[in-house]
Amino acid sequence: MIQINGTIKLGKPMDAATRKAMVEMVRASRAEDGCLDYAFAEDLADPDTLILFERWRDRDALAAHGQSAHMAEFRGVMAANPPVSRELRVYETDEGEPLG
Repeated sequence: MIQINGTIKLGKPMDAATRKAMVEMVRASRAEDGCLDYAFAEDLADPDTLILFERWRDRDALAAHGQSAHMAEFRGVMAANPPVSRELRVYETDEGEPLG
């Protein structure tokens, strides 16, 4: 399994159009073959920081995601609203186990 975790520091407060594009990106990504999880969240202590969490079946599924039409569209939205910084890491991992 492939997991991507990280943060994206926005250059300005998120407007309604950017939020809408992010929701559409999440929905389209979750519908992709091989997507196990895909989520953005706002950092409660810093609302200009987004947290990204993705899990993919394998590298082929992640590569297909990178070539998808909705990813190209989302890159355009982000290019129009460039983030201050982006710190994402990719991990090869197992399924994990329930905590508790």
